[in-house]
This record gives sequence, C-alpha cells and structure tokens, in this order.
Amino acid sequence: MLIVRSPVRVSFGGGGTDLPAYYEKHGGAVLSAAINKYFYTILTKRTDGRIQVISSDLRLIETWQDIAQMNVNDGELSLPLAAMKELGIEISLNLFLASEIPPGTGLGSSASVCVSILKALTTYLQAPLSKHALAEKAFHVAREILNMPVGKQDEYAASYGGLNYITFGENGGTSVEPVLPSPDVLRELQGNLLLFFTGASHNSWSILKAQEESSSRAGSAACDSLRQIHLLAKEMQSAISKGNLRMFGSLLDEAWQAKRKVSDRISTERIDQLYAVARDNGALGGKITGAGGGGFLLLYCEEEAQSRVRDAFAREGLREMTFEFDFQGARVLVNDPFLDDDGRCGPRWNFTPFAEQNV
Repeated sequence: MLIVRSPVRVSFGGGGTDLPAYYEKHGGAVLSAAINKYFYTILTKRTDGRIQVISSDLRLIETWQDIAQMNVNDGELSLPLAAMKELGIEISLNLFLASEIPPGTGLGSSASVCVSILKALTTYLQAPLSKHALAEKAFHVAREILNMPVGKQDEYAASYGGLNYITFGENGGTSVEPVLPSPDVLRELQGNLLLFFTGASHNSWSILKAQEESSSRAGSAACDSLRQIHLLAKEMQSAISKGNLRMFGSLLDEAWQAKRKVSDRISTERIDQLYAVARDNGALGGKITGAGGGGFLLLYCEEEAQSRVRDAFAREGLREMTFEFDFQGARVLVNDPFLDDDGRCGPRWNFTPFAEQNV
C-alpha cells in the first residue's frame, strides 16, 4: 500500500504572471505558501489487469483497461487518466483519491491532485522524480496533455511546500526561492492571515482562458495590471524578509486592486462588498484566492482587529477555515508492502525469531 499527500496553497501576489502568455514575453513571479490542507492518493495493487480510480470528492468510480488507446480528455477523471497515460502505466492497480477541501475553491486543488497522483505513481514505479521534475511533469500533463489554460505556480507550491518566491523565465525555466524570515515573523505572518469561504466554488478555466488572451496583447489594460502585480510580488517578498508585515498587508491590498483590473470576472459585487466589510473592520489587505470569481477570501488582519472581522463575517454567513503553512510539499506517508504483500512498495518487513535468554 502506498499513501501520498500534497498540499494546496494560498497565493499572495503575482498570480496571472505565471501564465505562459505573460511570462514568455515578460517573465513572471509569484509569492505563495503551501498550507496544511491536503489531497491524498492511496494506491494498492490489483491482479486482474485493470485500473480502477475512485474519487470520493466527485463520487465517481471508473475502471479501465488499455489506457494507451483511450482519449484522456473525456470524463471527470481526466487528470488521473492523463497522468497514467503520460507515464505509460501498464500495471494493474487501484487509486483512491480524496481531498480535505472541495474542488473549485481557488487554492490550487487541481494541481495538487496531479502532483499527488504523479508522486504516487512514480514512487510505485520506482522512478521517483525530484520536486522540480514533479512540478514540471504535473504542469505538462495539465497544460499540454489536457489543454487546461493553467498557470505554473500551483504545481510548484504543491510539490515543494513552504513559503516561496517563484520566478518564471521567458524561456520557461522556473526557480523556487524559499522566503525565510525569522521564526517570530513567520509566526506573526501565519497568525495574521485569515481565510474565509465565500460560499461560491467555481470553475476557473474560463476566467484563466480569458485572462490569458487579454494578457497576451501588449499594451492592454490586463498586461499593464499584470506588470504592476509582478513588481508587487517582489515588494511583498522583501517586506516579509525584513519583518515589515504592516507593509506586506498594505501591498496585499494594492495587489488586489491591480488584480481586479485584469478582468471584470475576477471579482463580483458580493466579493467587493465582503472585502469592504473586512477593511472597515480593520483588515489591512486581502484578495480572492486563485483566478477569481469565488472561492476563499484571504485577509491580512492584525490580532487586535481579528475578532471584529470574524464577527462581521459571521453576520454575513461566512465560515472561516483555519490553517498553518506546510513546509514538506508532496510526500509519501505510507509505503508498506506488509499491508498488501506488494513487492513494488518500500523495504519489506523482516521478522526474526525472538530467542528468549536466561538472565
């Protein structure tokens, strides 16, 4: 039996500059943090030549044979199917997929799904990938195999974990720079971040596709806003590194105002109203996670104002999701052949007779 988990993330700044249409012309950068909400993949062997995938979130069960001949773009389980086809899986197995959060909430869950599945499969095939290679493979599956209009940040956050400044070169190269403030600053940052579910999950593909089209046009309002967002991500990194968290909160607000100009679909009247409520009650800054349109509202709010914000949002009917940063990224939790006698899994248990000795 093999059990793998990968985290989702919150993005602070730079979102949208990780789309190829933008970074291939201008370069891009994102400041983000993985959080301790996870996607899980459980892999066990079969002996009938078939592959079965069970998704608890989608409430689906599919069984396949001869994946190499299948069209991976059809169906709600296209991600695991595409990952297995990309790796040339010719073995019989079960995959059970489950997440701690619902899909479509703007926390990079689709990328976490792909990273977790690839981590499980490559571990099982005894061909493990580095964190960088794992992120690139997941991006390739989503972008090139499934033609999803995704950016590159989510796969790296899920693979690496941690608080990172991730840069995207015009040549497609990606580098991950950990942001390492003092432990006290890190605790304060984490304690001042609040995450509220707006009550609206969404499919971000149409928003991302429209954003990519507009950002590819030089001189467009979207492109100008993304250039500002790009610069603000670097300023946020600097503010955290220097321990200036009030500045970070203000920059978060500035970046949100710029992000709203990228597309009229990023925010809604309801989101604008909720954000105004948060600011009126003491939040220094915030943003909608992911591509926009719904999902979670992330706020930077110092301790003395947090009760006011929580009370105000309780009156609005919003639920808070508590979280901490994750610094492990995608990892194997269990790799044990003893549980199902699978020789492909980790080191076998060795039992030796206990010889009772006279004392």
